[in-house]
Amino acid sequence: MAVANIISGDSAQKQFSFEVLPPLKGTGTERLFADIEKLCEFNPAFINITTHHSEYIYKEVGDGRYERSRVRRRPGTIAVAAAIQQRFGVTVQPHVICSGATIEDIEYELLDLQFLGIRDLLLLRGDKAKDDPTFRPTPGGHAHTTDLIRQVQRFNDGFFSDGTPIKNPGPKFDIGVACYPEKHEEAPNMEMDMQYLKEKQDLGAQYAVTQLFFDNRKYFAFVEKARAMGITIPIIPGIKPLAKLTQLTVVPKTFHCDIPEPLAREIVKCKTDDDARQLGIEWTTEQCRELYQHGICDIHFYTMGAVGSVAEIARRLL
Repeated sequence: MAVANIISGDSAQKQFSFEVLPPLKGTGTERLFADIEKLCEFNPAFINITTHHSEYIYKEVGDGRYERSRVRRRPGTIAVAAAIQQRFGVTVQPHVICSGATIEDIEYELLDLQFLGIRDLLLLRGDKAKDDPTFRPTPGGHAHTTDLIRQVQRFNDGFFSDGTPIKNPGPKFDIGVACYPEKHEEAPNMEMDMQYLKEKQDLGAQYAVTQLFFDNRKYFAFVEKARAMGITIPIIPGIKPLAKLTQLTVVPKTFHCDIPEPLAREIVKCKTDDDARQLGIEWTTEQCRELYQHGICDIHFYTMGAVGSVAEIARRLL
C-alpha cells in the first residue's frame, strides 16, 4: 500500500515508520537486516532508506599537495530498498536527492524504481558538501527540491526530462518531502521556509516528514502555522532518541535543532553513554505520548545509532 494511503487511514491507529541507512561500502547487509528484523516486530507502516551520493574528500598526492576527489561511502539505496521490500514485505520509500546527481541520473533512478515496483519516494535536495559554504548543484542537476518534484511529476505525466514521450509510462510515483519545525539552516526566516513547503505541496507533494526535534511545542506551532498558510498535507513528526553523551553538542550542530533546557539539564547529569541512552528512551517515550494526546498517531523514527532505543520506545508505546 502507498505511504500516502497508509498515513491517511484510521486516525486512531498508532503507526510507526523508520528511517535506516544503507550499509557502508563493502560491509554487506547482515547488520542492516538484523536491525530491520527488530523493527518489524512493530509492523512498520513503511521504512525509508537514505541516499548518500558521492562526497568530496582530499587525498595527499605528494609535495604537500592534496587532490580533491569524490567518493561514495554508502551506495545502493535502490537495491537496499528492493531487498527490504522483498525480504520483509514492508512498504519502502527510498530517498531521491538532487545532491551528486544529474537530471539524467535521476531519470534512470526513476526507471529502476519503476521496474522494481517501488512507487513511494522521499524527494530531497540533499546536504551541501562539507567544505562548500552553500549548496552547489551538480552540473546538469537540480538546485532545489521543487525542481526535482517537477521532474518526477513530468515523468508521472508520461514524459522524459527532454520532453520525449514514455511509450509505457507505468504506475505513478507518490511524493513525500521534508520540512523543518525549527527552520532549515539555509532559510532566511521561518515564513520563507514554510512558503517553500507550500510550493512543494502545490507541485504535488502528498505528505511531509519533519526533521528531528525534541520540543513538541515547536512541532505543534509549526503545524498550526502551516495550516494557517494553506498547507493541508499530513505532517509526520520525525523523532530520534538521544543515545550518547556527545549528542548534547553534536545533535544541535548537525541537525540544527534545539535541545530543550530540561532535557539538556538532565543530560549534563549523566555519567555514561548508558545513562544518556536511558534518558533518551524516557524523554522520547513521553514526547511520543504527548503527540498521541494531541491526535498524532503516525510517528517516524530516525534509527541511526539508536535501533535498540527505538525498539524499547516502541514497546512502551504499544
